[in-house]
Amino acid sequence: MRICVIIPAAGASSRFQREGGLRSKLDEDLGGKPVLQRTVEVFTKIDRVGSIVVAGPAGDDDFREFKEKYGDKMALLGATLCRGGPAHRWETVKNALQHADNCTHIAVHDAARPCVSAALVERLFDAAEKHPAVIPGVAVPDTVKRAREEDAGEEAHDPIAAILGVTQEPKKLRLVQETVDRTGLILVQTPQVFEADLLRRAYGQADLTSTDDASLVERLGARVVVVEGEARNIKITHPPDVDLARAILGFRGPEGRPTHKRF
Repeated sequence: MRICVIIPAAGASSRFQREGGLRSKLDEDLGGKPVLQRTVEVFTKIDRVGSIVVAGPAGDDDFREFKEKYGDKMALLGATLCRGGPAHRWETVKNALQHADNCTHIAVHDAARPCVSAALVERLFDAAEKHPAVIPGVAVPDTVKRAREEDAGEEAHDPIAAILGVTQEPKKLRLVQETVDRTGLILVQTPQVFEADLLRRAYGQADLTSTDDASLVERLGARVVVVEGEARNIKITHPPDVDLARAILGFRGPEGRPTHKRF
């Protein structure tokens, strides 16, 4: 079993920065190293990983900057850099597949999941020796409701703003539409592991719009096996998630370390 790990890292972190992040979430500091480096390091310690492909931004200038920032770090970790897609995650993975050579299996892992444990990865690889498609998932712990939005109407009207002549954006109310039966529902994580030929066939389909790689494999009619994931395997999406990742990994923020040790 020889595994190539693909790590899509082409996103612009626009949501993260829109919510107050000062930089790309992959550049955030985790114990003196950026998030992306911490993520890649997990797979360098696992024997069955034969190669790692990190797919960065698609644009010339963005990829040049990405390479300047991460090229040396990735080279030291034995990872190959390639360009990702311009707009969608599936474009990035499809590009990276061209660099996944000499492997029996391909694992795809979110660049913003640095807290995945080696134990979970090994558990997934063990399962992938028996099943062609394996993903980690955890049961949904909370009540799940479907909500809809509607105009808030007069109750959201601000009379002071009207007096001052300030234009008010239409406000929305979120209303519960229904409570969803969570029986059998899981929160899906990465890495997702597939037989290499199966994943290549999945990415050879005409319609590649998907929420994850397993979705494309499911369209082929292949059985996808779920392995128990980890609550600690969070995906950094919002700025506070960085503090949570530091707590999980036991790192202090840059302000809590001596100046000469700060990233």
